Amino acid sequence: MTSQVARLNDFGQSPWYDNITHTLVNGGELATLVRDDGIRGVTSNPTIFEKAIAGGEGYDELIAAAKRDGDSIEDTFWDLAVGDVGGAADVLRSVYDNVGGRDGFVSIEVSPLLAHDSDATVAQAKSLWARLDRPNIMIKIPATPEGIPAITATIGAGINVNVTLIFGLDRYADVMEAYISGLEALDASGGDVSSVHSVASFFVSRVDTEADSRLPEDSELRGRAAVANAKLAYEKFRATFSGDRWDALASKGAHLQRPLWASTSTKNKAYSPILYVETLIGPDTVNTLAPASIEALHADGVDLHADTITEGVDGAHQTLRDLAAAGVDFDDVTATIEQEGVASFAKSYTDLLATLKSRAAAL
Repeated sequence: MTSQVARLNDFGQSPWYDNITHTLVNGGELATLVRDDGIRGVTSNPTIFEKAIAGGEGYDELIAAAKRDGDSIEDTFWDLAVGDVGGAADVLRSVYDNVGGRDGFVSIEVSPLLAHDSDATVAQAKSLWARLDRPNIMIKIPATPEGIPAITATIGAGINVNVTLIFGLDRYADVMEAYISGLEALDASGGDVSSVHSVASFFVSRVDTEADSRLPEDSELRGRAAVANAKLAYEKFRATFSGDRWDALASKGAHLQRPLWASTSTKNKAYSPILYVETLIGPDTVNTLAPASIEALHADGVDLHADTITEGVDGAHQTLRDLAAAGVDFDDVTATIEQEGVASFAKSYTDLLATLKSRAAAL
């Protein structure tokens, strides 16, 4: 029987695994997920690495070796991250080859401490891209105001980009413009636009967490903002990647910048654990699944359906109007969680370095 996770591929949506550890990559578990659940990509971020290293996960021997070599703590982290991401990309290389380079990507994030520095972000993106030297790598760049020009420059340099920390529709429009402008720059310089891929990571669960906190306990609007926001993002995606400007790039082999639904594990236990999976299925999309989400999808009785992302779009528009009528400033909701997201990843990065320093000392 086909896994419900693997069925997403049949509906035009790629399931990616939102997790990475040394043992996952090297112990065969990732290969099993690819084989049995149709996993077609892997994402990583500072929080994921911090949890993995704090929990051991096969890193002690590597940390000890780095210590003997006299490596700095920060260099040690990037060595570990590049090793894991490169190993995961090698596991997924068969997927990449089998689908003609349209999937099978593994993402690695630039330092969150660079979120407000465009030039440094581009420099590290180029460095990581050269260091990993694999076509199925994506460099994650946050969709901060300073990140937007960095996205254009990185795409213009022919580097795959996973744009992360997108919460609001206006910022999402900026992200798509940055991608298209980057492709146009690459084309103008004689580059091959067909060689570049990108996804736009639109965060979901945090939207409900923040919006719900601004609503009464008995409000019927609770738990509806995040799905509505994502449905409208998909509507904007379809509208943007059409027309003469996009067709000119598509005629040269340019690929769509697929929406990637991120943070799709429900934070409120009152909601279905697969709420942000079953409602957001559609062609040319990605859903990043945490281990808990995959476990929930394996449960008896789960029956996913195609094209749920396009259902109830009029209702999604009405939900945002109803939120405004209820006194919820949705622009402030998304601005707040963007600031919190950037701060959270920066804290995870500094916590990660502290954890590494502690483990190195103990070893």
